[in-house]
Amino acid sequence: MRIVVTSVFVDDQEKALQFYTNKLGFVKKQDIPMGAARWLTVVSPEDSGGTELLLEPDSHPAAAPFKRALASDGIPFTSFAVGDVRGEYERLRSAGVHFTQPPVAMGPVTTAVLDDTCGNLIQIAQKH
Repeated sequence: MRIVVTSVFVDDQEKALQFYTNKLGFVKKQDIPMGAARWLTVVSPEDSGGTELLLEPDSHPAAAPFKRALASDGIPFTSFAVGDVRGEYERLRSAGVHFTQPPVAMGPVTTAVLDDTCGNLIQIAQKH
């Protein structure tokens, strides 16, 4: 068994696509119309056949309160691995990405937390 698709709830799929591709550097994998929404996924350019991230509309009544609760408590919705947290932090900040936590070493990992502009906090992490 392996993870093929995971999702992040977004308030606007097009805005999310622009952020996840233009700012974070993912590439669009699938874009299938599904009525008012789309089956819209992105993948790492380093692993185009890898796990897809579904930019899932947060239209379900439980999604928005869930996202707000996590964000208000400072809890990231998900985490992405990077080779150099400090380098990614500087690159993304210079691209206008807002961070709620700068890089912090925590034992065997260093993490930073960013705001994805779609209602989620996202952690980037580097294992040492």
